[in-house]
Amino acid sequence: MAELVVTDDIPGSAVAEFLEIRPSVVALAGGSTPRSFYQRLASTDYLWSDVDMLFTDERCVPLDHPDSNAGMIDHALLSRLDPSPRVHRMPGESCDANAHETALRQTFGALRLDLAVLGLGADGHTASLFPGDPALEERVRWVARVSRPDHDRITLTLPVLSSARVAMFLVAGEQKRDSLMRLVRGEDIPAARVAAERILVLADRASAGS
Repeated sequence: MAELVVTDDIPGSAVAEFLEIRPSVVALAGGSTPRSFYQRLASTDYLWSDVDMLFTDERCVPLDHPDSNAGMIDHALLSRLDPSPRVHRMPGESCDANAHETALRQTFGALRLDLAVLGLGADGHTASLFPGDPALEERVRWVARVSRPDHDRITLTLPVLSSARVAMFLVAGEQKRDSLMRLVRGEDIPAARVAAERILVLADRASAGS
């Protein structure tokens, strides 16, 4: 069951949760709401050299493309951390899901996330797991390639996201209200299929309808 917390300060609440969780293996999402969290997190005192940073998904674009999740996360967070964490960037340039999965398996062996930072789409998607896409049914692979109208993408799959001790959804905006309620009720949307040990949803008042 998802735990819903309505807050006027999603970035501040997310930083507080981060410090309570004390994660060492973290998967980071793209998007405007997570970006505000990353900007706040960048000035937080933490032993970053002990942290492995993964990405939940990436568009098949170069790092310097405006739509690159890695580019946004690097600018908002990673480039500002000292000491630096260990970063496992998805290869947006090649969009090679197989190569990224091989690299992750060689590094981690068995991968368990401490924290997955996730967004929520108006259609109920999270990471790049969209309604009706075959990647949503993957149970063995860690990384899958997804075709989308704007850019193809690569994404972590449900087995990896569901391995997290905490899946923390950051949800903002009235346009997310319906998908937020469906997530909290556990309806059959992609985001609700993430079966982490703890599901935490930090939402603003516009998305929560309060």
